[in-house]
Amino acid sequence: KFEGEYLNGKRNGKGKEYYDIEDGNKQNKIMFEGEYLKDKIWNGKGYNKDGGLEFEIKNGKGYVKEYNYDEGNLEFEGEYLYGKRNGKGKLYSNGWYEHYLKFEGEYLNDIKNGKGKKYDKNGKLIFEGEYFNGKKHGKGKEYYIDDDEYNGKLKFEGEYRFGKRNKGKEYSKDYYVNLEKIENANKKENKENERHEVKKKECFLI
Repeated sequence: KFEGEYLNGKRNGKGKEYYDIEDGNKQNKIMFEGEYLKDKIWNGKGYNKDGGLEFEIKNGKGYVKEYNYDEGNLEFEGEYLYGKRNGKGKLYSNGWYEHYLKFEGEYLNDIKNGKGKKYDKNGKLIFEGEYFNGKKHGKGKEYYIDDDEYNGKLKFEGEYRFGKRNKGKEYSKDYYVNLEKIENANKKENKENERHEVKKKECFLI
């Protein structure tokens, strides 16, 4: 909910934004109060659902926290410039039963641009790499998250173009099975070599 000044259909000038939450007195609480420019917050202060001061923005610049209207849950926190997400930030999921960090990284004009990391609801890393215009673009890595045995292991490493894999190397579960077999075989061979070395030394001493 917003009340304040408009220009050409957009919030422009002094205004107040409210949470759509009803407390015991059935009163909506202020989310942001200050000045807007071309529909973007520009000068003013932001508050959490309990009325506590969370941030202050000046000339479109500051470390801002965005909350959803219905529940008052944190949706985004990070650097603002020119009234938009610019710089490092964190994006949160706001489902009815879930609230978790799902992305942290760099933004340019409200869009993911630069390096970033994506997480699942349990905090497990799904992807880390480069973004362009909100999509995976450039170098990146994907990780397994759906199997206890392979959780956290590398799934794909390479380059992306506009959200899709372009070239790189995929690590199947069979790859890790074979890798484990090779590592176990190498360990066994090393132990055998160590035994032979010990026997050689014993023979030499005799």
